[in-house]
Amino acid sequence: MRDTLFISHATPQDNEFAIWIASRLEMLGYKVWLDKDGLLGGEYIWRTIDGIIRNNAIKVLLIYSNNICVSPGILKDGIDKEISLAEAIAKEENLSDFIIPLNIDKDAPFNSFIGSNRLNHIPFSDNWADGLKQLLKKLNKDNIPKLKENDESTFFEWYENVYISNCSIISKNELYYSSWWQVADMPQKFYMYKFTNKDQAKAVRNINVTIPISILSNVLSSFDNNISFNIKKGNEEFEVLPEVTYSFSITDILEGFMSESFPQHKDVVNHFKWLMGCVVFNLFRNNRLWKHEMSNKKLAYYLPNYNDLKPISFRYPYSDPKKKDKRKSILGKFEDIGMWHYAVSVQTCLFPIVGFSLKSHLIFTNDGFNTLQDEKKAHSYRRKKGRRFFNDEWRDMQLAFIQRMKDVDNEIKIKVTEEDIYFKMKNWTEMFWSEVGYIDPNSPMDVDKIVDFYDEPLIEENYD
Repeated sequence: MRDTLFISHATPQDNEFAIWIASRLEMLGYKVWLDKDGLLGGEYIWRTIDGIIRNNAIKVLLIYSNNICVSPGILKDGIDKEISLAEAIAKEENLSDFIIPLNIDKDAPFNSFIGSNRLNHIPFSDNWADGLKQLLKKLNKDNIPKLKENDESTFFEWYENVYISNCSIISKNELYYSSWWQVADMPQKFYMYKFTNKDQAKAVRNINVTIPISILSNVLSSFDNNISFNIKKGNEEFEVLPEVTYSFSITDILEGFMSESFPQHKDVVNHFKWLMGCVVFNLFRNNRLWKHEMSNKKLAYYLPNYNDLKPISFRYPYSDPKKKDKRKSILGKFEDIGMWHYAVSVQTCLFPIVGFSLKSHLIFTNDGFNTLQDEKKAHSYRRKKGRRFFNDEWRDMQLAFIQRMKDVDNEIKIKVTEEDIYFKMKNWTEMFWSEVGYIDPNSPMDVDKIVDFYDEPLIEENYD
């Protein structure tokens, strides 16, 4: 049965476009065959290729560029075999437009090989997205079957084939923001207090509530070397002392050390990461953030809908001082179900920075505070709301989330010892300058663009 779009291309020069066009056609429901072994530098499986073209191919899509020839008029061996077989099959079975060149190279001559000027080329050289639109019209005109009905909307097709594809890479200096949030300053030592059992550790932690202290089994970790051990129970007061106290420098953690007994380096790293997690949780709590347990049991932190909330104002680093501050909200009304909230989950990292890796989420509440319990509905809402957010939107929400935690001193910090020693975070995630960027089209997603997606005339170039 002929139901497959066979893609013929020069390896490895045109791999990028081959993968792009194959993935787009496959997402749109077409059955596509691309030589994956050839992409990886493996041997061509000629018996398989022969069988696909001879029995299954409904169109042979030739990626047309200067790379298909070894010299003027001479096709590369693999492509020559594929095209020769396709021409023979088309003639034998009277298949119209069986070979469709996808012209990605404006400098490629129209007569690269014998007969190429008689084929109807579809131009991709100026813009891949426009070329794909023309190819889809051609496939639709020729009644090429799909594996399944496309259950996506025309918005999905427009977004995939116009918006994303127009994000061309260009040469320019551009500032990129990462999701790495680095520690700016912290105590250079931390302490591990090992108790006889976990109950003792819990009791001591519960009387030291003004600073972050983590607990892992029967061990407490803290940046404070002078925590209280005096437990009050009724009218009695008694002291619960640890069996042993360990101290380690940040250098010990990052560079390692040798030990044949507890705590070994991996133990210290583990306890230090728990303490870091405890610090950031307390920082979020101090800034009135709530936590939500996700389906993977990890916690995401979000800002509830307090009455005194206003959009968060901030200024981009290196921005023109004459420009107005950026104002950004990280929550808002969502249809009739309640509120959407930007949320962040964190993972402690010690490399390539000492700090946290941030991951962005969207969560939903009925009343601005309590999250939806129906996970299927929440998932559907995330897809619906999230598809309207693009790179700039996610970046600005992450920056606003962090900027909101700055105090009157323009710092993000939390007290970690009773002697008022602070743990400080940078005001921005890590940034990188790049010599290349991409065109992020700010195309309005209006109904006219979506409706007109298939209304433009089919363009085919014939050089005969």
